[in-house]
Amino acid sequence: MTAPVIAVRGLTKRFGGRTVVDRLSLAVEPGRIMGFLGPNGSGKTTTIRMLCGLLTPDEGEGTCLGLDIRRDAAAIKRQVGYMTQKFSYYEDMSVEENLAFVARVYGLPGARARVAAALERLGLADRRRQLAGELSGGWKQRLALAASVLHEPRLLLLDEPTAGVDPKARREFWEQIHQLADEGITVLVSTHYMDEAERCHQIAYIAYGQLLVEGTVAEVVASAGLATYTASARAPQASVVELARRLQGRPGIDLLAPFGAALHVGGGDAALLEQTLAAVRADPDFAWQRDEPSLEDVFIHLMGRSRDNFQGAGT
Repeated sequence: MTAPVIAVRGLTKRFGGRTVVDRLSLAVEPGRIMGFLGPNGSGKTTTIRMLCGLLTPDEGEGTCLGLDIRRDAAAIKRQVGYMTQKFSYYEDMSVEENLAFVARVYGLPGARARVAAALERLGLADRRRQLAGELSGGWKQRLALAASVLHEPRLLLLDEPTAGVDPKARREFWEQIHQLADEGITVLVSTHYMDEAERCHQIAYIAYGQLLVEGTVAEVVASAGLATYTASARAPQASVVELARRLQGRPGIDLLAPFGAALHVGGGDAALLEQTLAAVRADPDFAWQRDEPSLEDVFIHLMGRSRDNFQGAGT
């Protein structure tokens, strides 16, 4: 069997006495796209920085690209492409000048040819002389990705790369990611978008430093054990907001989400949920239908069960 590109066990990092990453274990196979999900402040960025050698874990061990994450941090940095949340290239330099600068930093042979190839690959050739600061969010994203793969890394670590980018640009970005994975590059990408998570081969959900679930989307949804229903308004006067108020806090109700003239309801205890809904399902203003839980349902459910590791920090 081929060894995992990422294989870490018990990864732990603390800042100021607060545990940001708590005994996290993770494995990512070659050529796979792993979606890394979780609420803000859950330790995703800290984990990514430990994997690429920018931070040293307080506890735990493992390898990245077969290299020890503690002893071989410098070597890992040279073989990993890391795309940060914030655009970090020179806005007063052109697209081509930024890529040429990155090539010099890595000391890449044949830099001019590499830059030209990256411009073509990411569709940036026609914008090569445009200042980076004049680019839209989607084109800045392409420039950052081009810079991240310029040195032909075996692993890409992408930290919320599509935040604030329009849907068309996000779709085009993911087409590029799948193309890179098809060429054998392994990808770990953090995201808040459920449609992006569903594009990944596997996903891992981290909440406040702890890994709660890992697997394919189908496996994660099935393991949650959620029962969900949708109540659709039959009459103009029927209010899903009022229905949500009636159900809020009732036994078995873990999820309530209005969608236009419909209310999505869910819970982890199917029998208790059914018992609670029995009292309102006789209302002729609404039609009830059992449906399948979505990935978003699962993550909201998991967040509700997680404890924010900032709680009590100021006391």
